[in-house]
Amino acid sequence: QAQLVESGGGLVQAGDSLRLSCAVSGLTFSRYAMGWFRQAPGKEREFVGSITRSGGDTNAADSVKGRFTISRDNAKNTMYLQMNSLKPEDTAVYYCAAKYNSALFTQADYYGMNYWGKGTLVTVSS
Repeated sequence: QAQLVESGGGLVQAGDSLRLSCAVSGLTFSRYAMGWFRQAPGKEREFVGSITRSGGDTNAADSVKGRFTISRDNAKNTMYLQMNSLKPEDTAVYYCAAKYNSALFTQADYYGMNYWGKGTLVTVSS
């Protein structure tokens, strides 16, 4: 059974950096495009960014572009989200997601994800 487990969340100050990890098991990692979504209190879950199966291409939401970087290590079955210059509005639960045999995805693909993690909380204080 597939499992996606996020880690690395925590409480940081505005301007700090944080790296999230998503460890994947129970599926052939290299066959899945991977991505991050986040959900702030009282808001809908929103797309953050995604990465292709090989890791050769990424995309990101405008709100995080230039600050957040997605990467993956197919040998370790792990995806990462490097978050720099964090802002209070980045406060959310961050979820990783997997989509089989896919290219990059966007918010429109939300309902097409094959697997989700349970999330890790990131809190950015001002």
